Amino acid sequence: MEIKKNPKADLENKKATFILIGFATILAILFVAFEWTTTNVVKHDDTGASAGLFEEEIVPPTVQDTPPPPPPPPAPALEEVLNIVEDDKEITEVEIASTEDDQNVATEIIAMPEPEPEEEVTNEIFTVVEDAPQFPGGDAALIGFLGKSVKYPVIAQENGIQGRVIVSFVVERDGSITDAQIVRGVDPSLDKEALRVVNSMPKWTPGKQRGKPVRVKFTLPVQFRLQ
Repeated sequence: MEIKKNPKADLENKKATFILIGFATILAILFVAFEWTTTNVVKHDDTGASAGLFEEEIVPPTVQDTPPPPPPPPAPALEEVLNIVEDDKEITEVEIASTEDDQNVATEIIAMPEPEPEEEVTNEIFTVVEDAPQFPGGDAALIGFLGKSVKYPVIAQENGIQGRVIVSFVVERDGSITDAQIVRGVDPSLDKEALRVVNSMPKWTPGKQRGKPVRVKFTLPVQFRLQ
């Protein structure tokens, strides 16, 4: 009769397992043996006076003082050049020289007298002025000129016509006579002769207002009388 073994009781099948467990156990024992060391721990009491010996000395950071900025250069002195003149002379030019920094720069300022504004030439006709226009030689010369220049019209003589013709005209700035007109007439023949004589007069001395020649309106009576 053959003897059969129970598979659970067969230890040959678990041999490899037991070997692995053995190696693991041995390794654990070796690991514990190496780690299990006795060390003498000496506790030092650092409290006390010696504590101050090991304190870290705190050194404040070094701050470098920034030097103050240099003072600004003094303002350059203004050099003024004045021309001393007599009281009766007019100062027409003033020079002022100035320098800045290290550059020799001079600024020249010239003060010129302002020109007097020119008066506008006007075509206004004045009736009253400061200096009235005048015939060359005066009133006596004017009466003499009319006496010699007037020619009595024949038709007026034949009809016995006489009287005073009043003529107005403008004495221009150059003394010439323009715009002769009859203000009050007597007869067409006498009026025409009066206008002819007035327009033939030489240049007058022009009238002036504020020292300037201006146009002036003048009225002149021309007398026609039969003898």
